Amino acid sequence: MQQPKASNARLRTAPLGNTLSIVLLLSYLLCVGFGLLAPEQMRMHEAWAPLLPDFEWLTWPGFLIGLVETYLYGWYIAVLFVPLYRFFSKSNG
Repeated sequence: MQQPKASNARLRTAPLGNTLSIVLLLSYLLCVGFGLLAPEQMRMHEAWAPLLPDFEWLTWPGFLIGLVETYLYGWYIAVLFVPLYRFFSKSNG
């Protein structure tokens, strides 16, 4: 059985940061949209509130701060993940 060839492509922070940020941003928008349509007991804003400082349900400033913070969370994950990935892929490969 052949061993899979290791890819020479390095994982880059910028594409991963933007990708994760957009995924989280879309998830946030879906949750807000769901919250507008769902009954009160099924809304997700109570789950978002502890993760997003200054987030307020159904206010423009709260909505906008939620957009910014979810985008920044994607970059936070990428900035931590990429160096760790590079370190472990270098030491194991």
